[in-house]
Amino acid sequence: MTTTTTPPETAREAPPETRASDNAVVKGAGRVVDFVDQRITASNWLKRNIRKVFPDHWSFLLGEIALFSLILIILSGVFLTLWFKPSMAHITYEGAYIPLRGVGLSEAYASTLELSFEVRGGLLMRQVHHWATLVFIAAMSAHMLRIFFTGAFRKPRELNWLVGLSLLVLGITNGFTGYSLPDDLLSGTGLRIIEGGMLAIPVVGTYLSFFIFGGEYPGDDIISRLYPIHILLVPGLILALVALHLMLLWYQKHTQYPGAGKSDRNVVGYPFFPVYVAKAGGFQFIVWGFIFLMAATIQINPVWFWGPYDPSQVTAGTQPDWYVGFLDGALRVMPAWGIDILGHELALSVLIPAVILPGLILTPLALYPWIEQKVTGDTREHHVLDRPRNMPVRTGLGVGFIVFYILLWIAGGNDFFATILEIPVNWISRFLQFSIILGPPLAFWVTKRICLGLQRRDREKVLHGRESGIIVVSPDGEFSERHQPLEHGDAYALTAHDRIEPIEPGPATDASGVPNPAYKKERRRARLSRFYFGDVIQKPTREEMEQAHHNGHGELESGAHEEHPGDQVTTR
Repeated sequence: MTTTTTPPETAREAPPETRASDNAVVKGAGRVVDFVDQRITASNWLKRNIRKVFPDHWSFLLGEIALFSLILIILSGVFLTLWFKPSMAHITYEGAYIPLRGVGLSEAYASTLELSFEVRGGLLMRQVHHWATLVFIAAMSAHMLRIFFTGAFRKPRELNWLVGLSLLVLGITNGFTGYSLPDDLLSGTGLRIIEGGMLAIPVVGTYLSFFIFGGEYPGDDIISRLYPIHILLVPGLILALVALHLMLLWYQKHTQYPGAGKSDRNVVGYPFFPVYVAKAGGFQFIVWGFIFLMAATIQINPVWFWGPYDPSQVTAGTQPDWYVGFLDGALRVMPAWGIDILGHELALSVLIPAVILPGLILTPLALYPWIEQKVTGDTREHHVLDRPRNMPVRTGLGVGFIVFYILLWIAGGNDFFATILEIPVNWISRFLQFSIILGPPLAFWVTKRICLGLQRRDREKVLHGRESGIIVVSPDGEFSERHQPLEHGDAYALTAHDRIEPIEPGPATDASGVPNPAYKKERRRARLSRFYFGDVIQKPTREEMEQAHHNGHGELESGAHEEHPGDQVTTR
């Protein structure tokens, strides 16, 4: 970095009045800072934390995208709140949208049309709010996947994993409640599906539906009840959990990817101020600009096309927002099962996909940090992330879950695909039913084999070096490729993970022949451990690396592979 200094003879001094005003501003700011510091003693905290080091990696931006999207959701939501009327009172529309003039509809739907066609910037703000919500949930989902695949949920971050999962659930919940507020035909269909799921709950389903909707569906209260949930309750919980998430992140320090000089006892990166403050500030406006660009150019949820909600009408060929599409797909592909219990019909075709399935998904996700800890027996603190290939079973489970989710999401548009492909919808549904059963295990197996192959390749790189592209032809016609040694940082990154051996159960009896009461439990745990780590390609030991070095592998630059007379060297 170079600097240029003005020569003394050409430098101009500022006028005295300018210097005096500058000094007054500085003194005034200093007095304000002193006033605040004397009462909350913030300077000591700032001195300790403002230079806190954070690691740098592109995947860490996923969490920032979610945070900046949330801020935009709040700002645009405040704007929409000024005009939206959360009422199901019936009126005759006389607004600017001519095709619906004279049509009876609710005040909620009429105020949404007013926002779209009469309020300056209202349609842009509606679309910004909607797109920001989709980006928020997508960024949180990708962020959670990054945490899962890299093992960032391990001790001491189990609590933050639960906080993140709760934020994702609350984001989906708030997105759906906002999606339901306009009282158009599409959102009303979504509420009808939710009401059907409530009715499928044994014993309390009917009471729950009547309580939420204020009587028999659709009732007169659902919009006015969803509104405070959407703008107060759930956002308040989200903001509280975001604050807790950031506090835990700050206190526990940020995880980092393996590399030279990085360990569980340090953090290698850049200081929070000024580097990350500047980067995050610029990135925030990039995210906002991208969302505004989508909102200005890509139409989403044109409620005037759907018309007001009418319970007697059923929409076909429609899909909800992507984040709840998997539930719609589960309802569509679930067989028409039902059982009769004491004269009461239990609709399993609705109960399982709408009520039980979300619990079956969320419960293992919430408990997974402790499940893996139980399998590995590892209770240490971890601040260096795993490479997904080094945990093939975990990575396979994650990919299997993604395939399961995507197949359910595709099933949510089975009628759409049937129309486009001109295939009977029943054929598509049957294919998806088999795919949902067979696809995730197949994805798990393929992913695991890929990870093991990558582990084997990493092991070969560490022992023999990187392919150089130089082919040597010996006098007897044999071809061989020379290898060049890895850089120290690359070799360290490939060997920074632990060697994890499968756990073996203890003896069934002790030396005196007394049975071990915990033997069955230990044997089950050993089976799980073998399932996780039985096929893992272990990184080379120090002895193996020294032996490979002694044999001359990876010594292209040091001349260990000297050409013999008659050798021909070619490059590719």
